[in-house]
Amino acid sequence: MQSSSPKAIYLPSSSSSLILTGRERERDREMKMVFLRFASRRFYDSHQEERHENDGECTSLTVWRKSLLVSCNGFTVIDSGGNLVYRVDNYMGRRDRVVLMDGYGKPLLTLRRHKKLRLLVNWLVYEGEVSESKKPICSVKRRMNILQNNPNVLAHVFRDTGGDKRWTYVIEGSYVHRSCRVLDESRRVVAEIKRKEAMIGGVSFGLEVFLLVIHPGFDSGFAMAMVLLLDQMFT
Repeated sequence: MQSSSPKAIYLPSSSSSLILTGRERERDREMKMVFLRFASRRFYDSHQEERHENDGECTSLTVWRKSLLVSCNGFTVIDSGGNLVYRVDNYMGRRDRVVLMDGYGKPLLTLRRHKKLRLLVNWLVYEGEVSESKKPICSVKRRMNILQNNPNVLAHVFRDTGGDKRWTYVIEGSYVHRSCRVLDESRRVVAEIKRKEAMIGGVSFGLEVFLLVIHPGFDSGFAMAMVLLLDQMFT
């Protein structure tokens, strides 16, 4: 029996965004959500039997490296039920500030790049929108090859931005290959970025759609902020 060739899935594109009408924009957004719900269902079905070392049930989110809005860069994140939970819509194409919003567009966390020296760049994370008087809740520093003994380390997260040099979380793995782990000070995994196999039921998702697994007790919004920071650092 001759095997059929794998089917390719249509990835809605905004390359022609400048000439889309209002109705076409809405149709483009609907097609993106249909695709995401399909991808989320596939991811959930393939992971529901998966065992984790933590007690309790992990939360799995489908992350698509694309905004639902035309002419925007960003991310769209949905849960296993197909509900929009997080979004990032970068209108200006700025790489020094990223805002993570909930599904309704309310700002949850703002990430700002902070450059101390020419070679030392870290990111500050703020709750909600940034104001002059607001203090960051944490800082994230990309590892420096010349200073790091462990080549698997991508970045360190410091909850105390007042000068404490001890990190709270460490991110290891490879974001380029969508294979990362966030570990706490006890080396306990609190979140993971996972790339699915190249083909799932004959459908290819590639690197643009991947899975964010949040272990019990860890904040999913904060985990998504780590994804955004890794994307800024290693893309």
